[in-house]
Amino acid sequence: MRVLLVGSGGREHALAWKLAQSPLLSELHVAPGNPGIAGIGRCHPVRGDDAEAVLGLVRALDIELVVVGPEVPLVAGLADVLRSVGISVYGPSRSAAAIEGSKTFAKEVMAAAGVPTAAILDEPVAPCVLKADGLAAGKGVVVCRTEAEVEAGLAELAGLGDALVVEELLEGPEVSVFAVCDGVSAVALPAAQDFKRAYDGDDGPNTGGMGSFAPVPSIHGDELERLVDLTCRPVVAELAARGHAFAGTLFAGVMLTPAGPRVLEYNCRFGDPETQSLLPLLEGDLLSMLADAAAGELDPGSVGTRSGAAVTVVLAAGDYPAGADRGSAITGIEAAEERGALVFHAGTALHDGLVVTNGGRILNVTAVGADLAEARVAAYGAADLIQWDGVRRRDDIALVASGPT
Repeated sequence: MRVLLVGSGGREHALAWKLAQSPLLSELHVAPGNPGIAGIGRCHPVRGDDAEAVLGLVRALDIELVVVGPEVPLVAGLADVLRSVGISVYGPSRSAAAIEGSKTFAKEVMAAAGVPTAAILDEPVAPCVLKADGLAAGKGVVVCRTEAEVEAGLAELAGLGDALVVEELLEGPEVSVFAVCDGVSAVALPAAQDFKRAYDGDDGPNTGGMGSFAPVPSIHGDELERLVDLTCRPVVAELAARGHAFAGTLFAGVMLTPAGPRVLEYNCRFGDPETQSLLPLLEGDLLSMLADAAAGELDPGSVGTRSGAAVTVVLAAGDYPAGADRGSAITGIEAAEERGALVFHAGTALHDGLVVTNGGRILNVTAVGADLAEARVAAYGAADLIQWDGVRRRDDIALVASGPT
């Protein structure tokens, strides 16, 4: 099967790594890709948000399946453009992707589907949560416990130009729940947890994610199925009833409150960096599963889960999320891989044959172990070997969940 993967980040590197293991794969192409992905598939300088250019590439390469990684092309309708000419796509239509593209639409769907979520408030009064209605690369949420934080949050989100949604402030641990969907059915994948705040102790501004682990120890088996029944399957059914069949990855951000699970938001694609922890735990043919979902013929037993756990540590620019790092030489990637870690490129470039920084989140270092404690030690041990001027990371990824080490 000739496959085109759309995207250029750490999530797409992890997807490329897993798709390349499929016996069904004959050619893997990526648009635009990154230096890490270039070692797995052929990269093309085509942006995912340029639908006509992607369509031209698909036709030129005689692509049989397109897998769309990031949310922006999906919310803009890339899947619709491709499907309109008969191309098989793993990723929802524009109307279904609105579950991520508009917080207001998502709230409406949740209410109709009976999904428990945070209450909407009439006014931005502390304590509350301010959310930009549209896409914000994981940074359009401000938690406000004081009126000063409300004022600062309103000023921060005003720059995004979107309407605001004001919600009650919920408390509890957050988990990421994933389901592969074919428009009708939804197959659960292991739950993960990511770390949005920039600094240790969940301090600092929200980021796109500073690390992750999977699975979540308390969510497996029947408990995972109950959570997917509560958060994902009703939304798939509601979207289908509206004529917006969801074929792709439905990702629910869920808070486990004392009153029960509450959905904070939905995403219309695999998480980043959760995917980097999730995919090493999957057994079976991911490409076959995604192709079946795109065709509306999902087999619930096509992919299983191995025992053990995975931890991902994000290596970022020194001032991320405020800024990026471009052009700094990176050392130690090969040494980390020789230790058994997976190093997924998120924001890198090649300069005179050297891998250099090219973004805010630069690399994702993932390790698998018999349990979270073992995976965590391995991930940080490998991350220690990678250096550039100004490299920064959180040192507490999966610390509490892994217990004493």
